[in-house]
Amino acid sequence: MRFCILVALALVLLPYSAIAQTPGLSTTVEQFVRVHAKTVILTHVRIIDGTGAPAVEDQNVAIRDGKINAVEPGADVVAAQGETVLPLRGYTVMPGIVGMHNHLFYIARPNLDVRRHSDPPVIVLQMTFSAPRLYLAGGVTTMRTTGSVETYADLNLKHDIDAGKLPGPHIDVTGPYLEGSTSIFIQMPHLTSPADARETVEYWIKQGVTSFKAYMNITRAELKAAIDAAHQHGLKVTGHLCSVTYKEAAELGIDDLEHGFFVNTQLDHDKKPDVCSQSAGTETLARMDPGGLEAKELINTLISHHVAITSTLPVFENFAGAGRPQVRQQALEAMSPQAREDFFLLRQPRSPLSAEKIDPAMLWQHDLGLERAFVAAGGLLLSGPDPTGRGDVLSGFGDQRGIELLVEAGFTPVEALKIATLNGAIYLRREKEIGSVRAGENADLVVIKGDPSKQISDIENVELVFKDGIGYDSQKLLDSVKGKYGRY
Repeated sequence: MRFCILVALALVLLPYSAIAQTPGLSTTVEQFVRVHAKTVILTHVRIIDGTGAPAVEDQNVAIRDGKINAVEPGADVVAAQGETVLPLRGYTVMPGIVGMHNHLFYIARPNLDVRRHSDPPVIVLQMTFSAPRLYLAGGVTTMRTTGSVETYADLNLKHDIDAGKLPGPHIDVTGPYLEGSTSIFIQMPHLTSPADARETVEYWIKQGVTSFKAYMNITRAELKAAIDAAHQHGLKVTGHLCSVTYKEAAELGIDDLEHGFFVNTQLDHDKKPDVCSQSAGTETLARMDPGGLEAKELINTLISHHVAITSTLPVFENFAGAGRPQVRQQALEAMSPQAREDFFLLRQPRSPLSAEKIDPAMLWQHDLGLERAFVAAGGLLLSGPDPTGRGDVLSGFGDQRGIELLVEAGFTPVEALKIATLNGAIYLRREKEIGSVRAGENADLVVIKGDPSKQISDIENVELVFKDGIGYDSQKLLDSVKGKYGRY
């Protein structure tokens, strides 16, 4: 597979050692660049344009000055001076993935054992080196951090990536978690009042964050204050909630809710106002039949209030049964020895949840059905893997897996790809710049060996990733982080 594209590229590109450093890019970034010219023409490719339309065979895509200049019927092209032509029969070009629940950290559980027990405290380690490279290698060209632990580091990383100093995707930096008085994570800040929530949002807007995320123990009053403050500046708020139900959050004006329908607590028997229930939403999901009246009423509420839902299926995949998530050799190679050991510990089969013995497989099926029903009713579904909500979902690889699992949920491959590309762009209000293969948009594109419109697993065969018209070598990026994820 890799040999084929390298042969094609060798016909049109000088060896790396003969290429002068690209203006505006550091030597750190330059080592991963395989294609950079004023004009780049990808010939005879299959295009999945991100809109949900069927794939179109035998097309040429012309990139000029970092933008998609033209999409035309396939034709042989002789490179003029200053042009690079890539003959890519058998390859697919799709929009760069827009990851909408992505992190730049790794969750470490001290002394994790086969029973899934670990010693406190759970520690969040920043992956400022490895995560951006893994995202870009996997085809993610834009990502939302969806909750930051080291927000200054994330802001500085965004600056250095944009300045060409470090490799990585475009980043929408979410501020520090807007958490209530308690948290499962020792590194979380804690809000003390609605005024504190408003002041926190105002402060971080001044520092440059572009979105916010409410967390499990925030109160309704604190959430309302944060939403109002963010909206005054044209910014959006998402939430991984528990103390506040989906219906309450929608009515308060939240813009997005994370984790599909796994963490809605409105039907939990012990739910009290502003307090997280014991099951944290599993009871509600078990009771909410995707075709039932309660589900329809909730979905109508979400859509009428323009609330998006972010699907994070990879982080829940082991609910689906033994032997999942799948093991990918490249992902294992990226992990540090400790992260790899924890990965296999976390793959142990789940026991029934709660005293009521809720079957995890039933929760999985209910969430898949609710996500389908939400989209069928006109809701905006986004996609992101949540690396690493449980420590076994990796940046980039998880984004690809999320697309595969959307197909398992019942979406067609092109529908799943739209959810993971154009829908995210729409939510970010950037659909005129990214998220589809269309003349005039940023040349944020992924070159894939095979046809994911027919076989969605081909999404894993990423060869080149164009960001702003510069083509990055996926394998070189992966090679640079072998054994590093989980360390830094």
